[in-house]
Amino acid sequence: MPRRVAVIDLGSNSARMAIFERTSRLGFFILREYKIKVRLGEGAYENGGVLQDAAMDNVFCAFSEFKHFIKLYKVNKVLCAGTSALRDAPNSSVFINRIKNELGLGLKIIDGKMEAFYGGVAALNLLSPLSEATTIDIGGGSTELAKIKDGKIIDTISLNIGTVRLKELFFDKKDISGATKFIDDMLSNLPNGFNSANIIAIGGSLRAISNAIMQIKKHPLKLVHNYSYELKEHSSFIEKLAFANVFDLKDFPVKKDRYDTIREGAMIFSKVAKRLGGKKIHTSGAGVREGIFLSNLLRPGIKFPQNFNPSLRSLQDRFIETSNPNTPKYAKILFDVLKPLHKLDDKYANELVIASKLYSLGKFLGFYSEHAHSSYIVQNGLNYGYTHEQKALISAIIFYQGKLISELGEFKELLPSIDEVRWLSFLLGLAKAVNISDEMEFSFVNHALHIKGIKNFFMVKESIKKLVKPSIFAITFD
Repeated sequence: MPRRVAVIDLGSNSARMAIFERTSRLGFFILREYKIKVRLGEGAYENGGVLQDAAMDNVFCAFSEFKHFIKLYKVNKVLCAGTSALRDAPNSSVFINRIKNELGLGLKIIDGKMEAFYGGVAALNLLSPLSEATTIDIGGGSTELAKIKDGKIIDTISLNIGTVRLKELFFDKKDISGATKFIDDMLSNLPNGFNSANIIAIGGSLRAISNAIMQIKKHPLKLVHNYSYELKEHSSFIEKLAFANVFDLKDFPVKKDRYDTIREGAMIFSKVAKRLGGKKIHTSGAGVREGIFLSNLLRPGIKFPQNFNPSLRSLQDRFIETSNPNTPKYAKILFDVLKPLHKLDDKYANELVIASKLYSLGKFLGFYSEHAHSSYIVQNGLNYGYTHEQKALISAIIFYQGKLISELGEFKELLPSIDEVRWLSFLLGLAKAVNISDEMEFSFVNHALHIKGIKNFFMVKESIKKLVKPSIFAITFD
């Protein structure tokens, strides 16, 4: 697969383009992302689905701009997908030919089940693992659902309920009761097989709702991807948003550019989530675009190899010139050797090992404050596959690295106890200090940690002595 791939997703409301850059065979990151509100479906739903000239002109201009950035970033491959508005339109072929002939872009219509599948692929690979869940992807013209179970997408469905469709048919006419009945009628035939306590929220409206809840709760990590909340705790807020007067939207923590369709999105989401028996909402910042990219990247399969994380690999590819396998190895050994003393839950060994792979990310900026730079990059670049709690902990372990910890700062609510963070950061600092040799040996006897292999390395021993021990015990060099 080429190094840089652009994926264009044309919906009823917006046109979006993401430029993906591969850093190795399966490692990647999003280099740039663009969004233009084109309203392709505007006026279509009241006219038999026929795309209106003004709307098509808007999309053409948007695609022209996308083409500019495709050339600017030397993109090697472009994948274009059109969803609900194009599916419904009897004149879609005319517009597709125009895009092909004048811009050289091959725009393909994907059916509703395939759109749902792509959302499922993104959720399956880029969220923290869930044994069972249902995705809800609300767009301008339709809502797609994918049922995920045991690492597989087992069913998909597309429903003709979308924000722009609801707006034009009901909200603009102040027919709110008609909108609720329309949704209820659509959901009456939804198979029970899609029911799930875990709901994965995809799409701009649902990210906006999650972002609003994050602001209300003063959530410290300002990234909506993988943010989770209990539906019961916030269902009244979502319903208030759905039935709010348009002039009262300023009282909600929602961005202004979402005002035109956020009520419709909230209404659809509230009804669909309840119909599915949803209890916990997991927000996905990834959707159709990522699903299309991953389906091409991972073919013939649709899932990354076990224990592979694309963000972890991408950060290592870009910012760590030479990896030292000894640090992760010694971090895990020290975790096990000192377990009688620290008594940490085994689950934290995973975060410790990840931190030991990424602690030197900030080195490319310079020696000074390397740990702080590395910690920041983890917070903002370790995007996929980790919960907010895991990201906060990995970042904290890297930031402190055996230094004195008097308080946990802004991420306190996401972190375990201060004693647990002290131990994990100490273990990283110690593993980092002793990574000079492949033949280190460790044992814990008579309340003393015995380290064999660095007896004549005075600088290493001095750096170990500077570490703040989280408990009283001796360290000896045999």
